[in-house]
Amino acid sequence: QVELVESGGGLVQPGGSLRLSCAAAGRAFSSYAVAWFRQGPAKEREFVAAITRAGYGTYYSDSVTGRFTISRDNAKGTVDLQMDNLKPQDTAVYVCAASDMLDAGQLRTTSASSLFWGQGTQVTVSS
Repeated sequence: QVELVESGGGLVQPGGSLRLSCAAAGRAFSSYAVAWFRQGPAKEREFVAAITRAGYGTYYSDSVTGRFTISRDNAKGTVDLQMDNLKPQDTAVYVCAASDMLDAGQLRTTSASSLFWGQGTQVTVSS
């Protein structure tokens, strides 16, 4: 079992940047592959990015590739999402999720019930 808490959301203008953080409490964080998902207004939840347990492999959705960077610090128990060149369509609740059973590449399409989830943090991109 792992508890996940997101932080760093807020209001930002188009073209701006935000850095989200997902902090974990519980079992050894390095045992978990971690992903960020988001759910915008009246939209379904969508995959954003994922990172392998050691942090050497990363995956991104097409919509954020080149703008977002996922990273982790297992000593601190955190996974960050650096978001640059934000667009209004990035507005959403961003949630981190983790699995100690699946590989990072599988998190994109796995069922929600197989992951541990945080509560989410709101990101609003607006002028």
